Amino acid sequence: MNVIVNRHKAQSQPKSEIVWRGLRIDLLGRCVFVDGVKTELTAKEYGILAYLAENKGIALTRGQILDAVWGYDAIGDDRTVDWQIKLLRGKLGDYRGCIVTLRGMGYKFETADE
Repeated sequence: MNVIVNRHKAQSQPKSEIVWRGLRIDLLGRCVFVDGVKTELTAKEYGILAYLAENKGIALTRGQILDAVWGYDAIGDDRTVDWQIKLLRGKLGDYRGCIVTLRGMGYKFETADE
């Protein structure tokens, strides 16, 4: 019985952070650490990274990312997302490869150990 209760608690509590090797995304504090060093991201860059990481392994269209990060009434296009991804990758250093481009579709967060 305790196993079932503990499993339910683990599933119902939101993640507080996402960690992969030296990349740590603090979801509660809204900050990112690359190899232990806090990395300054804009609100949009952070939003994209968190959204992709929370949906790890799921192919997301540029439109889905735009809606999730900018909101449904956002003024922008697919190139807006592409530009922000480019800036974000530059700040992630060795972990830029976690953001995988899906040609003609969008992006996904993927780690090498999958």
